[in-house]
Amino acid sequence: MKKDYLFLPFTRTVVTCLCLLIFLPLSYAQEGRKKEKGDEDKKKEKTYSDIITDEAQSDEGLFTTHQIDNKFYFEIPEELLEREILVVTRNSGTIQGLTFGGAGMKTRPQQVVRWQKHGKKLLLRSVSHSSVASFEKPIYQSVKNNNFEPIIMVFDIAVMNEDSTASLVEVSKLFTTDVAMIGPLSDGQRKSFGVKSLDKSRSMIMGMTSFPRNVEVRHILTYNASKLPSNSLTNSLSLEMNQSFVLLPETPMKPRMLDNRVGYFSIQQTYYGDDEQRADPRSYITRWRMEPKDTAAFRRGELVEPVKPIVYYVDPATPEVWRPFIKQGVEDWQKAFEVAGFKNAIMAKDPPTKEEDPDWSPEDVRYSVIRYITTPIQNAQGPHVHDPRSGEIIESDILWYHNVMNLLRNWYFVQTAAINPEARKVKFSNEVMGELIRFVSAHEVGHTLGLPHNMGASSSYPVDSLRSATFTNKMGTAPSIMDYARFNYVAQPEDGDVALMPGIGIYDIHSIEWGYRPILEANSAEAERATLNQWIRDHENDPMYRFGRQRSNPPDPSSQTEDLGDDAIQASLLGLANLKRIVPNLIDWTEEEAKDYDDLAELYGQVISQMNRYMGHVRSNVGGVYENFKTYDQEGVVYEFVPKAKQQEAVRFLHQNLFQTPGWLLDANILQRIQSAGVVDRIRRTQVASLNNLLDPSRLARLIEAEAILGSATYRMTELFDDLRNGIWAELKRGTTVDTYRRNLQRAYIERLEYLMTNEQASLNRRFRNFVGFTAVDVSQSDIRAVVRADLTELQEELEKGIKRTSDDMTKYHYEDALARINILLDDD
Repeated sequence: MKKDYLFLPFTRTVVTCLCLLIFLPLSYAQEGRKKEKGDEDKKKEKTYSDIITDEAQSDEGLFTTHQIDNKFYFEIPEELLEREILVVTRNSGTIQGLTFGGAGMKTRPQQVVRWQKHGKKLLLRSVSHSSVASFEKPIYQSVKNNNFEPIIMVFDIAVMNEDSTASLVEVSKLFTTDVAMIGPLSDGQRKSFGVKSLDKSRSMIMGMTSFPRNVEVRHILTYNASKLPSNSLTNSLSLEMNQSFVLLPETPMKPRMLDNRVGYFSIQQTYYGDDEQRADPRSYITRWRMEPKDTAAFRRGELVEPVKPIVYYVDPATPEVWRPFIKQGVEDWQKAFEVAGFKNAIMAKDPPTKEEDPDWSPEDVRYSVIRYITTPIQNAQGPHVHDPRSGEIIESDILWYHNVMNLLRNWYFVQTAAINPEARKVKFSNEVMGELIRFVSAHEVGHTLGLPHNMGASSSYPVDSLRSATFTNKMGTAPSIMDYARFNYVAQPEDGDVALMPGIGIYDIHSIEWGYRPILEANSAEAERATLNQWIRDHENDPMYRFGRQRSNPPDPSSQTEDLGDDAIQASLLGLANLKRIVPNLIDWTEEEAKDYDDLAELYGQVISQMNRYMGHVRSNVGGVYENFKTYDQEGVVYEFVPKAKQQEAVRFLHQNLFQTPGWLLDANILQRIQSAGVVDRIRRTQVASLNNLLDPSRLARLIEAEAILGSATYRMTELFDDLRNGIWAELKRGTTVDTYRRNLQRAYIERLEYLMTNEQASLNRRFRNFVGFTAVDVSQSDIRAVVRADLTELQEELEKGIKRTSDDMTKYHYEDALARINILLDDD
């Protein structure tokens, strides 16, 4: 029975299935046969022509690109596998307020990748050159193993091309997904703008173009975001990106070692060698490959043309009136390259027309372009793309923002109008503006040649020489156009026809010769060192050949931005004298019929900004340390404290010209035309900024260090606090009334001391510390709080006496409030 029970259901099932098969329509059976045939077809591999059809939009170059509907392909030749390719990521379409630079700015540091085959896939791998070793050395394999190359993305090889010399891969996902390596946003920007996610449905590739040495890809990435600088109602942030894939030379250029005594941008590597007893850090300068066409003539000392000159094309969008001046700024560098042994080494050209060269494009890496950008940004930039293995500059696109002319107008006005009638207007003549453009063009080209700012250059000129027509017309206002030595604010009306701006100077010529003159007898960077060192030593006692690095809050008062001359105090006094001449004339010099007072307001603000620059120049002497890079074969020290007398003189200057209310700025005729209120706060902010900077923990740390080394021979921190308290609170002992401006300053003094009593030094990342002149100090374990407490106690006693001494109600209320603040602070402490 059990057996029958089990068998019966099975039998019924089979019978039922058989019945169904018998009664199935003929069409179903035929469909089954068709399906089997389709399965066979699917198993058949597609050919190249199946994918790259006649409808494909293809472009040949470094590697061929294809577009078929919404799919994009790279056809990568076998010979390019494992070759190193530079990736440069730029923002080509942006919105105002997202970044400072606007379109054309890099959004990521340049990177190196390689395509690598793995079975039926291509790997895109990131390559680092921070750690290197000679390929022939056994240690090379260890370096490679300990710097394993990350895989950025994996692609299926769709098919080989028809002669099996290239792999075809669809690369759409590389440009339509959120790939950090080539993305437009930093982590900080994502947070600031409330970026939540990438919307793939609104992210797309706009096009690909292939050139002989590079491939360019434009694509749009759209993010969902909640805190946008513009178009905030959309909650959408769309950015257009441009990715450049640039083939690096198979044989890198012979590098040249960096020397801190000559300024160059550089690359850093850590070298591991069998004969090295440590990991050897090495730095190489960035420079163009400059090789003589005629080596024999070069050896004879003749000027020769380079194998490949440096050529800049001027963007066709540039207004015609400014093109000649931009070109002049480029070609002003020819004289520097002539000293390096080359003629016709650098030039500027108009790009060819479509008729002359239909394939010419500013995106082609073979061409360097000065791009004209229409944004409100008041700036120009000279970045460059370089080979991270050798420092060879491959190309450069200078970013020229239209509104740089407004910046030039403002600088030239406030720095020269007191002695220069051509600057006494809101719109300059084309000739004047053209020369200013030429000046900026030459400066930015200098950056593209590998030169950073040399902020120490201008301090080599005596202040008196800047008032000499003979000297300045021969030497300019600084020995380097790479300094921020803008225009001659030192010269006075009685000084005659002095020069007002710098040009390519002695230092610039020296730096180009040092970086670009070939040393033919040397077959390695190491073999060049003795010659390069001697070229520096030939001028070691001439300050005009000195390089001073840039810092935003410089400890070295001889390496500052926007300054002139070898004595910041004397130069600033002369600069202030000129500002005092400008202010009474501001209304007349900005007058335009039927115009409002916007230009008057802007230039009045520029006067205050210029005054602040002078205060900063002087302030840097306090706790200052001169920096003069040297090597063992040179005499003298590298770091030297600013003399005590100079620091004391600087503090007196600040009391006399800033902390004492600068009444010459309080011109009622101007103020009543540009604002309903606000001058009190303008003066407060100006004074407080200098006071807080003067009492910065880094500066105080340097004062402590100097005293520890030199004792009473240097300006001590206690002396600084005494001098500040006695000057800022001078009314206490005099028994005089304290006006509104001084009351604000005195409150700020107490608040700064409170900050020092209750806060530690701000934390900065390692890379930023060097730039801002950061000197580390643990405030709570240093002498700072002990001195601050003593100063507050002294001020407490003086206020108690001052309250009894004054008869002015507002002064008395102010003193009582100040005393209460100090009592709370000392009691809480």
